[in-house]
Amino acid sequence: MMKLPHPHISFFCLCMLLSSSCASIIIISPVSAEKPCDFPAIFNLGDSNSDSGGLAAAFTPPNSPYGETYFHMPAGRFSDGRLIIDFIAQSFDLPYISAYLNSLGTNFSHGANFATAASTIRLPTRIIPGGGFSPFYLDVQLQQFSQFKNRSQIIRNRGGIFASLMPREEYFSKALYTFDIGQNDLGAGFFGNMSVEEVNESIPDIINKFSANVKNIYNLGARSFWIHNTGPIGCLPYILANFPSAKDFAGCAKPYNEVAQNFNLKLKEAVVQLRKDFPSAAFTYVDVYSVKYSLFRNPKRYGFELPTVACCGYGDNEYNYSGTAECGQLATVNGTQFIVGSCDRPSVRVNWDGIHYTEAAAKFVFDRISTGAFSDPRIPLKMACRRALID
Repeated sequence: MMKLPHPHISFFCLCMLLSSSCASIIIISPVSAEKPCDFPAIFNLGDSNSDSGGLAAAFTPPNSPYGETYFHMPAGRFSDGRLIIDFIAQSFDLPYISAYLNSLGTNFSHGANFATAASTIRLPTRIIPGGGFSPFYLDVQLQQFSQFKNRSQIIRNRGGIFASLMPREEYFSKALYTFDIGQNDLGAGFFGNMSVEEVNESIPDIINKFSANVKNIYNLGARSFWIHNTGPIGCLPYILANFPSAKDFAGCAKPYNEVAQNFNLKLKEAVVQLRKDFPSAAFTYVDVYSVKYSLFRNPKRYGFELPTVACCGYGDNEYNYSGTAECGQLATVNGTQFIVGSCDRPSVRVNWDGIHYTEAAAKFVFDRISTGAFSDPRIPLKMACRRALID
């Protein structure tokens, strides 16, 4: 029989493991009875879904109209405004997390963002500028974090004008570590002429490499992990325009979403295993797929429209997307040149540029995942430091 930490606190049990051969019971105390977590910093690793300026600092930054909704100028984000990671930081009264690669005017006192657009978990076969994927894949982001942790403390101990721009040493163990990566690994397979079956077969190796990196970050002192699964890639215009396939009732490419669902199943199993391997840490698996898919399934219910159509784009198809005439770029059609601009009302649109979501969609997703309704264990973001007990 499991001994409960306190006789006056009631507990509830939740079986969340998607396996027919095993059932793990997660026991957590009611969140209302506990004090919210006090995260002094956030360290984020990921791709364009959470890149706050990394790729823009390293290579060519996105042009206007990127950033138009909130920042009123390009801000290194591949959206018209803020991302989910920005809303996460804001919810803890922290400043927006500076991109690690941005060397100008940055403040790392409350964390750092190692995500870059086009990043993958595995080493990509084609790397910018010779290919379509970031050289800063997850292994490199881990190395950057390791260096940052060491060098930031050297700077703090040295003193001077830069000392206050670095996080305190104790922040590394108390921080929230967020992950949002994996979509580009699937996309690399699809655009690399792999079949749906072949991409599915690659998923176990992708997940193994993800788990290895999480273990290494744990060994560097991380204890609170907030891990997003991947979204419905088959609902995005860049997939729909390039890979005609069977559609579901939401108009999404069903085979490609099934690959994303398979990825998420394996990711969830990996998080469950990480929880068992490192019982002193808190691992929260977050189902952003379900929340994002609801925007495609019932857009009008939530005040959105045209979810599979890019707001900022141009294409001779129903998705308003073309890889040769992308958002903010100079395009030529019938001898006429123009800058690809945005739609009139990004606030009611789901997709921004064919690949990424609008600020309005990001806020919608954040508002729902932060409650804990889509988490395993079912705890809200503000309690993500709470460790689940596994029976």
